Amino acid sequence: MDARYIEQLVREVLKQMGNVAGGENTPAEEAGTQAGKTGCDLDPGKDYPLAEKRPELIRTATGKKLQDLTIENVLNGKITPQDVRITADALLMQARIAEACGRKQLAQNFRRAAELTGVPDERILEIYNALRPYRSTKAELLAIADELEHKYGARINAAFVREAADVYERRGRLRSA
Repeated sequence: MDARYIEQLVREVLKQMGNVAGGENTPAEEAGTQAGKTGCDLDPGKDYPLAEKRPELIRTATGKKLQDLTIENVLNGKITPQDVRITADALLMQARIAEACGRKQLAQNFRRAAELTGVPDERILEIYNALRPYRSTKAELLAIADELEHKYGARINAAFVREAADVYERRGRLRSA
């Protein structure tokens, strides 16, 4: 395969990733004239999808521009795995767009994800397993919540884990000490 073809394919995938919204219309189409009413600095009608319409706003975790993510740069080693990880900033922009479109839950999910970009992958997997029913005591879950809040600044996720601890306690889903 020709490198230009692969690069075009990658750009199409990125473009499509920006268009996943559920339903038949994109958030930009659904937002219509809602932009400007939200006080948001992004206009869903003209800025979505970000990768296509506002690529200058998107940076990698290492500060590279979206236009720097080319097959040529991957092949010559200028792009690392860290460069293709999503950043908290990109997720927060997506949250603002989702909120402007009236998708509050989706916006909240983006904000939770943005917080988790600062947590090491291995720790996220450990927390995921700890949140499964009967895997943790309430004290262990509360310790995880404290860690998320104080070590990583992930207040939304900490509140989520505390809520899970309370729900598990009410439903008898905690591990016995």
